[in-house]
Amino acid sequence: MTKKKYFGTDGIRGRANRFPMTAEIALKVAMATAHVLQKRQDISKQTNRVVIGKDTRLSGYMFEDAMCSGFVSMGLNVIQVGPIPTPGIAMLTRNMRADVGVMISASHNKFEDNGIKLFGPDGYKLDDEIEREIEALIAQSFDDKLAPPDKCGKASRLDDALGRYVEHVKSSFPKGESLEGMKIVVDCANGAAYKVAPQVLWELEAEVKSIGVSPNGRNINAGVGATDVAALQAHVLAEGADIGIALDGDADRLIVVDEKGQKIDGDQIMAALALRLNARGALAGDTLVATVMSNLGMEQFLAKNGIKTLRTQVGDRYVMEAMRADGYVLGGEQSGHMIMSEYGTTGDGLLAALQILAALQESGKPASEALHMFDPLPQLLKNVRISPDAAPMDDPAVIKAIDNAQTALDGQGRVLVRASGTEPLIRVMAEGQDRDQIETHVDALCAIIEKSANGAS
Repeated sequence: MTKKKYFGTDGIRGRANRFPMTAEIALKVAMATAHVLQKRQDISKQTNRVVIGKDTRLSGYMFEDAMCSGFVSMGLNVIQVGPIPTPGIAMLTRNMRADVGVMISASHNKFEDNGIKLFGPDGYKLDDEIEREIEALIAQSFDDKLAPPDKCGKASRLDDALGRYVEHVKSSFPKGESLEGMKIVVDCANGAAYKVAPQVLWELEAEVKSIGVSPNGRNINAGVGATDVAALQAHVLAEGADIGIALDGDADRLIVVDEKGQKIDGDQIMAALALRLNARGALAGDTLVATVMSNLGMEQFLAKNGIKTLRTQVGDRYVMEAMRADGYVLGGEQSGHMIMSEYGTTGDGLLAALQILAALQESGKPASEALHMFDPLPQLLKNVRISPDAAPMDDPAVIKAIDNAQTALDGQGRVLVRASGTEPLIRVMAEGQDRDQIETHVDALCAIIEKSANGAS
């Protein structure tokens, strides 16, 4: 199957105002998406409605207007909701019976990047087959597909979108319970959740201290958020808080900091949620769905507690696809994506945070005890930045080096080397019993990949 030109593991993503993230491409993506979905759907069920949200990046205005124009030109009515977490768009698309939902965001990337995520009427991200259909149309002319003058769509704004999402998230918290007496520092990454996350926690009666809540278009994920928790760790310690909650730019990721300032990653969070669901008899198939990046220590810990781990390729969309295929209710990624199908159709950092806070209250223990589920095996991940047209993963020398490293670790660990689906990076990961050994293998692989990508002989 041919590699997709525009779509990666999480929609289309790239440097803003550079191919493929230009206003022109965004316009064509909207037109192509409208055409494909109109062609696929039962005409009698179409609402001719699309919901568009975004995070706080400066370039979001440009892409929002471009996509709005594209959809309107194809006869769809656009509802713009402004800055809102990605899971909020998934929820609104489904609840408002829209034909498509759009989130304009590059998630955890810096402000210079932006991206487009597409959701179908059911609130799930579009599958690979539909994305390929959209791609096939982007370069074509739409002159013969445009709506006639009297059938053009119109655009409007939904003022209470954030309120709807707040109520949706709060509804997942145990009825009759509150967060009274708990001091929480929440880091919103200067991103899409800068309003809703503090509001949800305050409405549940927590004492809330907020950081990363002053977006200016250029500071999203800059020294704050789930990918950089140093500021959150310092604030948790300075405030004497019970816990710290870190979201990323579009709030579909969650990383936690305990009362001692220690980082708790997605693997520990997934393990805690899995045990909580299992104890209630609510973990379907006694199975957690995770990706190949999750630590082997998590899998071993869950196995001892009667819980199986099903692994997928990297990307929360693939986790969700596996969950839907077999009816599993919990999945996620080490990076912090958490999917709980009882409540939503995509990763939701804020919703997952409420489940973790509920588990913490039920345990009566501090976060450093209640959320430290297992000791991870030593694991090291490094990134090698490459040019967009480099293909080191096709280099026989790189392939041989990966095979040699895996052979050396056979029975004692594993090696995983993959191209990022969201950035021009090769991610090199190894884990095993011996930290020095895995560091040696990772450094060696990074060196040969960099050599290959730079065309050195």
